[in-house]
Amino acid sequence: MITVEQLAQRTADAFGQVRADLEDLVRIPSVSSPAFDQAHVRASAEAVAELLRGAGLPQVDILQVELPDGATGRPAVVAHRPGPDGAPTVLLYAHHDVQPPGEAAGWTSAPFEPVQRGERLYGRGAADDKAGIMAHVGALRVLGEDLGVGVTVFVEGEEEIGSPTFTPFLHAYRDRLAADVIVVADSSNWKVGIPALTTSLRGLVDCEVEVRVLDHAVHSGMFGGPVLDAVTLLARLIATLHDDEGTVAVAGLVSRDDAAVDYPHDELRADASVVEGYRLAGTGPLAARMWTKPAISVIGLDATSVAKSSNTIAPVSRAKLSMRIAPGQDPADAERALREHLLAHAPFGAQVTVTPGERGQAFDATEDTEEMRSARWAFHQAWGHEPVDIGVGGSIPFISELQEVFPQAKILVTGVEDPDSRAHSEDESVHLGELEKVVLAEALLLARLAKQV
Repeated sequence: MITVEQLAQRTADAFGQVRADLEDLVRIPSVSSPAFDQAHVRASAEAVAELLRGAGLPQVDILQVELPDGATGRPAVVAHRPGPDGAPTVLLYAHHDVQPPGEAAGWTSAPFEPVQRGERLYGRGAADDKAGIMAHVGALRVLGEDLGVGVTVFVEGEEEIGSPTFTPFLHAYRDRLAADVIVVADSSNWKVGIPALTTSLRGLVDCEVEVRVLDHAVHSGMFGGPVLDAVTLLARLIATLHDDEGTVAVAGLVSRDDAAVDYPHDELRADASVVEGYRLAGTGPLAARMWTKPAISVIGLDATSVAKSSNTIAPVSRAKLSMRIAPGQDPADAERALREHLLAHAPFGAQVTVTPGERGQAFDATEDTEEMRSARWAFHQAWGHEPVDIGVGGSIPFISELQEVFPQAKILVTGVEDPDSRAHSEDESVHLGELEKVVLAEALLLARLAKQV
C-alpha cells in the first residue's frame, strides 16, 4: 500500500522535470494541418516516445495506418506496460499535435517558445494537449515500481484535424489498445482550484454554404438596387439561424435545459472576455446554453476583402458553419435539419448550395460508475476541494468511437485546461499549479484502481 502523502511528495519532487519536459514539447511546432511541415509532427512523436520509454514503459512504438485511398495517418505513439495478474488495464489518451499558431500579433511571446508569466506557462500546446501528455508521463514517474495496473498510453498526432484515421487505427491495433478503463486527458477543469469530471460533450456538424446571385460580377452603380450582392444575401441567410433571443432557430434539434452546476453571468463574461454592453444570447441556464443546447457559429467567410474591394456586386459568397449539437442528438439528423433550413430560407430566391463537412457524436456519461467515483476521490485528494461534474460545449468525437470499439471499457474524461487556458487561441497557457495537481490526481487514480491506496 502507498499513502496519499507519499504520492504528493513524489509529485512535488518530480514536477520540476515534468515542467522542463513540457517546455521541450512546446518548442516542437507539431501542427498537424497539411499546410504546415509534417516533419515536426514526426519529431513530436519521437520526443513523446522517448519520454514514455524513460517513464518505464518497455514497449513503445510509433504507428500509422494507411487508408484505402493511399493516404497515411499522422504518427501516433502507443506504449504499454503489463500489470500484475488480475489487475485492470488502463488506457491513457492524449494527443501531441497542436493547432496552428494563429496571428503573431495576438501572442505576447513567441508561440513555440514557452514563457512563464505569473503562475502560467504560455505557448502553443502548453495546455492542449501537451500538458495532457505530461500528466500521463508524470503520473507514471510518480508511481514508478508501485504501478499496480497494466497501462497502455495512446498519444495520437491528428486530433486537431478531426482524427481522420482514428477509427481505422483503433481497428488495426485493437488488441494493443484494449483496456478496462480509458482516461482521456483532453478536457477542462471547472476553474483554477476546482477540479471537474467531464460527463457530457456536445457533438459537431459543420458545412459550407454558398449563396450565388449572378454568373459573374457586375457594376454596382449600374445594377445596384434590384440586384443585391451575394454577401448581403448570405448575411440575411445566416441571420435566420437564430431567433431574436439568440437561440438556434433550426427546427428538429435536440435541446435540454439540464446542467449539474450553475455558471454565473459575471464569471462567463470574464472567462470569455465578453465586451462591455454585449447581451448574452439564448435562454435558460448559462451552463445548459453551452453544454446541452445546440449552437451555431460562422467560423469562415469567403468575401472580397476591404483592401481589394471595387465597385462591383459580388456574385457569390461562402461561409463555413460549425454547429454544436446536444447530447442525445443524432449527427445525421442534425446535418439534415441544418441543410433543410438553409435551403428553405434562400433569400430572394438566390441559389443556395450546402456542402456537408465533418460529423461528430456527442458524449453523455449518465451512469455513475465505480471508476468515476474513484476519479472524484482522487481529484478531492489532489485539490482539497470537492470536484464538480461538468459538460463541455466543445466536441471530442473520437470518444464515441472508443465506446463503439471498446463497449465494455469505462471512459473517464479529464483535463488540464481551465477557463483562462485559451486553447486554440493566441496566448494559450497552462496553470502550473493545476498541472501539478493533475499529475498527483492521475497517480492517485491509478493507485486507487489498483486498490493500493
